[in-house]
Parts: sequence; structure tokens; C-alpha cells
Amino acid sequence: MTTAIDLAPISGPSAWRGDELRTSTEWVYQLSDAERAELETVGRRFVADNPDLRTVTAADYPLPACAGLNEECARQLDSGRGFILVRGLHTEEYGDTLAGAIFFLMGLHLGVPMGQNQMGDVLDHVIATSNKTLDDPSALPSRVRDRLPFHSDSSDVVALMCLRAAKAGGASSLVSGTTIYNEILRRRPDLAPLLFESWHWDWHRQDPDAPARTYTSPICSYVDGVFSTYAGSSMIFSAQDYPEVPRLTEAQIELLHLYDEVSQAPGLALDMDFQPGDVQWLLNYAALHSRTGYVDFPEPERRRHLLRLWLKRDVGRPLVAGFGKHVVTERGSEIAPGGRFRIAEAVEPNFEWGN
Repeated sequence: MTTAIDLAPISGPSAWRGDELRTSTEWVYQLSDAERAELETVGRRFVADNPDLRTVTAADYPLPACAGLNEECARQLDSGRGFILVRGLHTEEYGDTLAGAIFFLMGLHLGVPMGQNQMGDVLDHVIATSNKTLDDPSALPSRVRDRLPFHSDSSDVVALMCLRAAKAGGASSLVSGTTIYNEILRRRPDLAPLLFESWHWDWHRQDPDAPARTYTSPICSYVDGVFSTYAGSSMIFSAQDYPEVPRLTEAQIELLHLYDEVSQAPGLALDMDFQPGDVQWLLNYAALHSRTGYVDFPEPERRRHLLRLWLKRDVGRPLVAGFGKHVVTERGSEIAPGGRFRIAEAVEPNFEWGN
């Protein structure tokens, strides 16, 4: 395994710009009638069987008609742009339970669902459950309406299914980690090497039940010619609240500010206005994600609601040791009681958690 850092621009499909993709639909996979029919049929069987979400596997629910769908999703995640949007599910016609079952089934065929909170839930929710803002240290990013900064989640793959869109705003924003790196290298080649050094991240803010307050990870990995990103400056800055964490140097602070500035540069990000039934698959090592602030409908049942999966996708991607992925727990791991492991329960937000 070669980990030598070649500080040169990186090319390839992962080095995309939003302004070059915005007028294209090449990143949208439109389901065929046969694919949609199979997902709905197998999804209904999944609901009827009511399997334990901690133990069910893709082999239990084959999707032969969706072989092309799964192959294209895998190709884009592993060696393409790092993301794909699947469109064409009629979720408004058959409700949240079947929609969640279909989403979970799709996830099983692309990886292994991971626990996302201390209760071990493998299907989680992005929905505003209070009026908290990110200024509140107790607020979870997935449970507020604020604009979110660009960041990486802690799994190999993060997937979102839109059940209901916002009244206004709430676009999903993606930006290429490769393109950010290339731009930093162009602007400040003196700072670029710092991306490959180890940084302290706030583990407690990401997961209140984490076994330690911080962990370490580089922002970038370059192994055997494969470039990967793990980013989120807010978690690096908040780790500075802990006295045991070394103070950031002026150069490190300058780099973090530059990273955020570049990620927000005009033309780099791609915004997606989710429609009900849309499913977004994203490789966390290829792109960062964000969300614009939004306004909910006044009726609680109409509020913006996304389902989220974190997947372990073990396809042998080379990474430097200890790169990212410090929050994810194995499926079936529970620290606290209260997890929901049957689909009809799992698609209902837990309003007693994350508020």
C-alpha cells in the first residue's frame, strides 16, 4: 500500500463542479416501470414479513429486475462522481411504511446498515423536532431547520429518502472533495499538506454517548492513487473546547477557513430540490453534503421529513489508518434502550430523542 502524497491536481469523475452538472440529468437515475414494480412488490412482502432490521440481509429479498439500478449506483459510488439520485418512486401513493421498506431494501443491496444513535437505530430521520438552532450545543444537525455547513457523515455511504419536502428551502447541497482539494492546492500549495495530517475532532458533539470526547483523523487520504475526504471544520473547532486537545496553529486555522471558503465558492456545489420519493446515495469519501435552511408547513404532518441510512460498504477502498468513521456502530449495537427495529416503528420519528 502506497501512502506517499503527490501534491498534484487530481482528475477523474470525482472532480466535478456543480455548475457543470446543474443543467444535466446525467446524475439522475430514472426508475423503469419494471424496477419500480419490483421494489413495490418486494417492499410489500418486506412489510408483511416484518423482519428484524438488525439481521435482515439482501439475500433474503433478491431484486433481480433492479440489477441495473444496483450496478449503476455501485459504479457511481465507487468509481464515479460519488453520488447518484434515484427518482421515480410513487411514495405519496403508498405511505411511509412501504416507502421506508423500499428504501431499506435498496440499502441492503448496496451495503450493511449501521447504527446511527445510542439506541442502535439503523433507520433514522432528518426532521425538525423542535425550534432549536445550531447555536444550541445540545441541538442535533438532523433535527433543526438551519442551514448546515458542508461536512462528511461517519459511514462509508449516507443515503436520504425524501418523504415530504419543505414549504420553502431545504435543498440538498453536494460539493466534490476532490475539487475542493484541487482549488486549495491551486490557491495555497503551502497549506495543502496540512490536509493529510491528523486533526482532533469533537466526538462528543457528534455522538453524546461516544466513549471519548475526541478522536483523530486526517481531512484527506491518498492511498494507491485513490483520494478520499473526511471534512467538517465545525467539529474540529469545537474540539478546541477540550483542554486536552492541542491548540490549532495559525496555519491550521487558516486552512480550515480556506476549506470552508472554497466549499462555498460560486459554481462548486450542486443543489438538489428533493421531490417525494427521491433517494440520494452519497459516498462520504467523495463529496461533502449540506442543506439550505428551510421553512416547514404549519401542519406537523406536512413538515419536511427525510429518512436516512448509514451504510458500511466494504469494497476494499484504500484509506490511511484511522480515517474518519469513528461514530458508526455495528448493526445491532445498542448503548441505550428504545431502538426501533421493525419497519412500521422505524419510519416514525422518535420525538423523545434528539430534542
